[in-house]
Amino acid sequence: MMDFDPRVYENVSINDNDVRNIVLSYLVHNCFKETAEALLTGTGMQQSVNYLSDLDKRKAIFHFALEGDAIRAIELTEQLAPKLLEQNEDLHFDLLGLHFVELVCSKKCTEALEFAQAKLTPFGKIQKNVEKLEDFMALLAYEEPEKSPMFHLLGSEYRQSIADNLNRAVLAHANLPSYSSMERLIQQATVIRQYLHQELGKDGPPPFSLQAFLKS
Repeated sequence: MMDFDPRVYENVSINDNDVRNIVLSYLVHNCFKETAEALLTGTGMQQSVNYLSDLDKRKAIFHFALEGDAIRAIELTEQLAPKLLEQNEDLHFDLLGLHFVELVCSKKCTEALEFAQAKLTPFGKIQKNVEKLEDFMALLAYEEPEKSPMFHLLGSEYRQSIADNLNRAVLAHANLPSYSSMERLIQQATVIRQYLHQELGKDGPPPFSLQAFLKS
């Protein structure tokens, strides 16, 4: 059992610079360059140029993946982070899968099949990729793929997940944090609140809710 008394931290003051750095970390991580630069200018924060280096390219990569233009995202990734996708086959496969899905949605089924045979099949040596490949190929059996059991592969949430993974991988490749400070704080808060809820029961705080956190 962990000895933990949250009252110890009741009177701990929060440094304004720490808050600004947390916000800046979030803005840079999510490619909000103009807002990040405005924050630096408005607050007089001293920050190295490297902090914003390649942000425009990373932003383009993120948005191409988010929009389903996986081929362009792959091309830019190979320019910015050579060998990244070669070393991260799972991510590479997911991006190629996005392109396959876009071909299916565009009713280019013959092209989609040829693409799958040429680009996706080589990844089939790993069982989890075989299962994904089967899901991709199953989309070809439906005239309206969005009504198939694999409809989630066509959704924005699926593209968002892959775009986020790609963004984190590019950051890590550049020796930058793959998660923003705000994300890490929320993760830590979630763990602590869950622990206190389990240990203290009804006398402890409720389980962490992001929606409630943002409203507080």
